[in-house]
Amino acid sequence: MKLKKTLSLTITALLSLSLMTSIDAASHYPVEIINYDYAKEESVEVYEKAPEKVLAVYQNSVETMLALGLEDHLVGVAGLDHEVKPELQASLEKVNVLSDYQPDKESVLMLEPDMILSWYSFFGEDHMGDVKEWHDRDVHTYMSSNSGPLAERTVENEYTDILNLGRIFDVEDRAEEIVEEMREEIDKVAQHAKDSEPRTVMVIEQSGDSIMLYGENTLGGDMVKQLGADLISTEASTIGVEDIVSINPDVIFSVYFLEEDAVSGEQAAVEAFKDNPALANVAAVSNNEVYAIPLGEMYCSGIRTIDGIKRLAQGIYPELYEANEGN
Repeated sequence: MKLKKTLSLTITALLSLSLMTSIDAASHYPVEIINYDYAKEESVEVYEKAPEKVLAVYQNSVETMLALGLEDHLVGVAGLDHEVKPELQASLEKVNVLSDYQPDKESVLMLEPDMILSWYSFFGEDHMGDVKEWHDRDVHTYMSSNSGPLAERTVENEYTDILNLGRIFDVEDRAEEIVEEMREEIDKVAQHAKDSEPRTVMVIEQSGDSIMLYGENTLGGDMVKQLGADLISTEASTIGVEDIVSINPDVIFSVYFLEEDAVSGEQAAVEAFKDNPALANVAAVSNNEVYAIPLGEMYCSGIRTIDGIKRLAQGIYPELYEANEGN
């Protein structure tokens, strides 16, 4: 008799919990989200419930879904340039990782997704086709704000994407936690910058014979500005060695691709400028303040935005982090 009573109470509790969960979900939806189409126009989508079969393509899309605890909502992932962050690897093992880096339309249709999460370029005619085509199939789409639909790539856009996914999947508390860590780090560093000597910062990438400059409309550039430093930005997207000499930045960040051999990539990024005799008298070089930064931490960075913020801040204001280590 006692066993029956206990079993009855357990079933009642489970039913109550299930009912409460259903009520919570019903009160959360519908959710209206503003995103973009391939013409870079705003596209409003209404979610009546959380998508259950999401295709996530490219590093930031995959890692953000995993960080939000949404691996059970993924029908497949692709476009991983390198391993996911260590704390997400166990979650990735539960997910279908597609063999194709960039799956074609036929492969995607076979997955029968109810949402595609990716970059602007993925919705071009030579790939998936515009988002409107997928909406006609009752498939939601979400393109990363910093991947092309907007002229200015900003830290705020990264916040928006994470928070929007939190709303879409009813995991807003977790999304807020992720974003709040980023905001707090920026606030801490920006406050320190107010009491420090201004520092000029150049974010560049050696690309063949050209040197690409990440200016004020790039995510990396916006990070530098948010941290209270003086970003070197020009109208031209490429510069020459003579420009670096003329500008004479205090700090240089050299961008590299985080691939399998990350150590050699990092070393090469630094040596590209430190070992150039023409730059020997540039302040950043002579003071040993040339640092490497992975592209994935400052371009469509997703949850790696915090890593980019910290890496830049540690190079610009090393004394702030050295002081914290001593506490």
